[in-house]
Amino acid sequence: MRHNTLILKKRITTTEAKAKALKPYVEPLITKSKEDTTHSRRIVFSYLKDKEATAELFRTIAPKVADRPGGYLRILHTGFRQGDAAEMVLVEFVDFNEAALASGKKEAKKTTRRSRAKKAEAAEAPAEAPAAAPEAPAAE
Repeated sequence: MRHNTLILKKRITTTEAKAKALKPYVEPLITKSKEDTTHSRRIVFSYLKDKEATAELFRTIAPKVADRPGGYLRILHTGFRQGDAAEMVLVEFVDFNEAALASGKKEAKKTTRRSRAKKAEAAEAPAEAPAAAPEAPAAE
């Protein structure tokens, strides 16, 4: 029932093998949920067998991924489990990760150490130039 938990919580931590088995199971259901008809709801319900998960899929997930042509899930490797050293992953919906969506919109400026040195020299040069400028008009 990991697929129901994933749909309801939008993100789960599981082993890599279970995540790879989950992805081809859930993604066709999401594709079917894009078309909100009675027939598609019944098909999805026959797989999920959970009324709340089906409602969540059609009400919140399907509208958000409506323009996406596929690839609804993201698998992120988190490390190894302590007890048996199984590879653990985080499975989440691509459009429901607020942290990644927020950081993706910010554009960072690309700077190098060399340009910082030039900025420091440029900052020192104007500081000296205004001091010399008032003396010149006063001398005339």
